[in-house]
Amino acid sequence: MSNQQKEIQFGWFLPTAGDGKYVGVAPERKPTLDYLIQVAQAAEHAGFGFVLIPTGGACMDAWVVGSAVMSHTKTLRPLVAVRPGLMAPVLAARMAAALDILSEGRAMINVVTGSSVQDLEELGDPLAHAHDERYERAREYLEVMTRAWTQSGGLSASEFTRSNIGLDPERQQQPFVGKYYQFQRPVSTPLTVQKPYPPFYLGGSSPIAKRVAVEYADTFLMWGEPHAWIQEQIKEIESIRAEYRAEKGIDRPLRYGLRAQVLVRDTEEEAWAAAWELISKVSPEAIEQAQRQFAQTDATNQRRQNELREQSRNDRFVVGPNLWTGLSLVRSGGAILIVGTAEQVTDRLLEYAELGVSTFILSGYPHLEEAEIFGREALPLFRKKWAQKQQS
Repeated sequence: MSNQQKEIQFGWFLPTAGDGKYVGVAPERKPTLDYLIQVAQAAEHAGFGFVLIPTGGACMDAWVVGSAVMSHTKTLRPLVAVRPGLMAPVLAARMAAALDILSEGRAMINVVTGSSVQDLEELGDPLAHAHDERYERAREYLEVMTRAWTQSGGLSASEFTRSNIGLDPERQQQPFVGKYYQFQRPVSTPLTVQKPYPPFYLGGSSPIAKRVAVEYADTFLMWGEPHAWIQEQIKEIESIRAEYRAEKGIDRPLRYGLRAQVLVRDTEEEAWAAAWELISKVSPEAIEQAQRQFAQTDATNQRRQNELREQSRNDRFVVGPNLWTGLSLVRSGGAILIVGTAEQVTDRLLEYAELGVSTFILSGYPHLEEAEIFGREALPLFRKKWAQKQQS
């Protein structure tokens, strides 16, 4: 799939559960407000366009952190999580609109349908053990959110005056009746700065996740995998996009995003030594506990990460040139590490871009220093190489 004409976007990651140079142990740096702002400002200065704020488990609330970060940056966009089933969709739409206004049009929404089963149970999600139903609920959730944004006329002088004067009457009175949500007239006030509304990110490797992404997402987010695996994922979702076009007569544009770790050093030997150093402090007991928890997941993308790790175990967790799965021994989510010199790391990223990936969400340990290194050594080089490819 050609990606030559698309702008390649780069995002960084905020370590809201703590940070440090080692993985699988207690963080050396607490996620204080000062530190998270420092990481965000470093990412902005390095040239990243946005920052992913995680959710679930030990992470601090993404909306609170996103509000703090946007007030201490100028261009960096906060990518915050909505979790269908844990917050009413109209309330989420109103919160997103407020964030969009206060950040002057920088809000971005990451749709998180799951997490670990334990996390969902702790939060009281009745669908904690129902994977596909969570995506069915997410479909309704996103429909209500988009209706709330597009059916509103903005703030009123008071609660007793109409805020939707001037709207098409049909748009003013559109109740929503679904399996999981029922609204007489979902309306969001105030209006978003971005039109029609802030962009949605949505991930997941199951067929239903990909279908919901085709219907509502602006970016389909994948966890890092070998290039051939990513190519197959894109092929699958392009097939679903074709089915959706045939059914609805709608050709929605969709970007492809990749979530991965990066580690750049002056030499490849230094980079590999630094990669192994990341997990040098983790205990065998911690690895065993993590493996048990990962095995209990119902998330298709986490199962793929588990499979990738086990396939590469006898090869020192190397799954391709400069691709390492060692972090997935104790880190869930997009744990594949792209490791090497700036030339090597940017070449691997270029290969993903040539497959169709146009958004990268990257991170490294510690996040402050690695943002600075990547921004200095790799990001300008990638952009130079990509510009040359476009010209040719």
